[in-house]
Amino acid sequence: MALLLIWGWLTLMGKAQARDAFDPLAYVDPLIGASNGGNVFPGASMPYGMAKAVADTNSGSRQGGFTMDGSPVTGFSTMHDSGTGGSPSLGNFALFAYTNCPKGDINQCSFPKKTRAAHGRFKNSNVSAKPGTFGITLDSGIRAEMTTTHHASLFSFSFPSLGPDNEPAQPLILQDLTDLADSRQDNATVTVDPVTGRITGSARFLPSFGTGTFVLHFCTDFSGADIVDSGIFVDSRASTEVHDITISRSINGYPLPGGAFVRFNSGAEPILVRTATSFISAQRACEHGEREIPDFDFTAVSEAATEAWREKMSPIRVSTNQVDGSILWDQFRSQLPLLAITDPLALTDMVRSLIDTYRHLGWLPDCRMSLNKGYTQWDDGYAAVVKDAEVEPYDWCCEGRGGLDSWKSLGYIPVQDFDYKGFGTMTRSVSRTLEYAYNDFCIAQMASSLGKESDKQKYIESSGNWENLFKADHVSNWWNGSETGFTGFFQPRYLNQTWGYQDPLNCSNLDSFSVCSLQNTGRETFESSIWEYGFFVPHDQASLITLYGGPTAFISRLNYLHDHSITYISNEPSFLTVFQYHYAGRPALSALRSHFYIPAFFSPTPGGLPGNDDSGAMGSFVAFAMMGLFPNPGQDVYLITPPFFEAVHITHPLTGRTATVRNVNFDPGYAAVYVQSATLDGEPHTRNWVDHSFFTEGKELVLTLGRNESSWGTRVEDLPPSLGEYQGFGTGVGGNGSTRRTAAGAGLWKRGVPGSQFGG
Repeated sequence: MALLLIWGWLTLMGKAQARDAFDPLAYVDPLIGASNGGNVFPGASMPYGMAKAVADTNSGSRQGGFTMDGSPVTGFSTMHDSGTGGSPSLGNFALFAYTNCPKGDINQCSFPKKTRAAHGRFKNSNVSAKPGTFGITLDSGIRAEMTTTHHASLFSFSFPSLGPDNEPAQPLILQDLTDLADSRQDNATVTVDPVTGRITGSARFLPSFGTGTFVLHFCTDFSGADIVDSGIFVDSRASTEVHDITISRSINGYPLPGGAFVRFNSGAEPILVRTATSFISAQRACEHGEREIPDFDFTAVSEAATEAWREKMSPIRVSTNQVDGSILWDQFRSQLPLLAITDPLALTDMVRSLIDTYRHLGWLPDCRMSLNKGYTQWDDGYAAVVKDAEVEPYDWCCEGRGGLDSWKSLGYIPVQDFDYKGFGTMTRSVSRTLEYAYNDFCIAQMASSLGKESDKQKYIESSGNWENLFKADHVSNWWNGSETGFTGFFQPRYLNQTWGYQDPLNCSNLDSFSVCSLQNTGRETFESSIWEYGFFVPHDQASLITLYGGPTAFISRLNYLHDHSITYISNEPSFLTVFQYHYAGRPALSALRSHFYIPAFFSPTPGGLPGNDDSGAMGSFVAFAMMGLFPNPGQDVYLITPPFFEAVHITHPLTGRTATVRNVNFDPGYAAVYVQSATLDGEPHTRNWVDHSFFTEGKELVLTLGRNESSWGTRVEDLPPSLGEYQGFGTGVGGNGSTRRTAAGAGLWKRGVPGSQFGG
């Protein structure tokens, strides 16, 4: 489930406040990312709530429902995704309101979504949003406000006294059977009660990323005015004589418009609309609404939603005395690590849900939305991940792994693999090999924690399979023939172990021609280039640095990736590359990079995200970067850079202890971004990383800053843990004499630094 108010919406535009007066919601702008392809859901919701209410527009970037790009409103609905790419999904059973129908004729109102958009124009200045509520005034004069509980939404529609024909208001509110993508399948049903006005119904829809379909049910009730009449509509015609229909998908591939409406005798007072949904039944949806919003009390519901967000956001406080206000505050890469710090109970529930999916369906889902399996890879939890690694499902597009016979016999996923045991998109052989290797490393960590020594050794071995696709003599040239100057890149490989070919610049930020997603004609890397995937060995940076010729050569290659815009910060594979200088003994360069990307590509505006928020990944990347502690996901490692504030305070929800990162010599102009020295709980701290106990035990990290790079965090013993040995760093060699495939010591893998263990 998407985090709908992720920390990426925090904007640093206030002054420092006393601890008891600190209100995190004063720093939140839900509209950041509501245009320019951010696809963020900016509407009303509860933390982790099912109901997500917002106005829907007909924009080409409506994946989050609402946009601020000039597109008109087509409805108001209660189910939404956030930050995803691809085609839109959800936005089911939208409401729309009219002050009256001209001449009192219901057929003078526009019912289909495409035609009613003409009545949905609005100005961006008439939009308001804060955690728990959303409001918009249309050019027609209708004001719509909305708030939610966990399963239900409450809309408040206020009307002008006169309609467009200068006749008194006689509001009509319709509810249709479509969704954002017009994906309705089979037959849909709707019924309106002529006495109470209650509308119930259901329909079958397609997900955006996934296979199969899902059925959603709804229940809608009204309050605030007496009912004049009600009925149903089909296409552009409506009738008060009919109160239920079953409507087909139509024969031309697009859903036939249809739904129900209720008309009221007056618009003098706001008309309240309560709508709830359920994946089980319309009756269950009605029960959700009646239980969670029994009194149609908009103020009480909105205040409860706002307070729920205030509580969720309270773990993090920042001191912003000298901040100038110009800066803004793939789930596993950043969003889930952020939840591990700020909301571990919710993260626990998510993991339990994944394990429950495995228990009932036999596989961990790769991506799940609306009860549907989705595309691209995740005692019972361990069994689940081992099954993913060992047993190939028939349909591995949505769960498990494909190409396991080749993986086990060759140590890589071949391009044009012969895979008769399961079926999926036969592309991405390079990125799948790299990701499977890292997945196996994570399984080895779990095995070690469970005391499964043989399993640990087995998966440590296969976690090195990434090296099998490294072609040491492969060069990368620009399309005009000029040389990049770098040799040695990952390349696709065939079943017979001969080499295939993919230009390392294909699927980079500079390549606008290659097919790089899940198409059958896609490349051998997924939404990223071989240049960028060339750094994706999160668990063994030491071996990768050696492979690239040592720390100096590694830094040169990493600089080239960023300086020539081969990478782009809008996509998740770029996140860790900003901070990988830590592993080469140059943490100062990580600080410099993060202070370049923020604010160069981020701002506290609707267009302030450089790309899809991807269910909170983009926002949590910025949150970690600005807090100065960036995770290497799946590992007990947070890389230290100076926070963008004088101080950051993070209170752990389970232990109640507050961790603090404090800057000495803080520079609001961000020229002094280089750590000169550090203390951890008052003791000198030379490592350029901390582990998770920093948060759970409430430690204090004090960073003394300067304008020039120092030697802090540069020695081998100061570098983050890595599975292989660090080599080529002056006269010292990190590691303990063991190789990647020979783990040493009890517990996890020692790196050769006394007291240092991988994974803590």
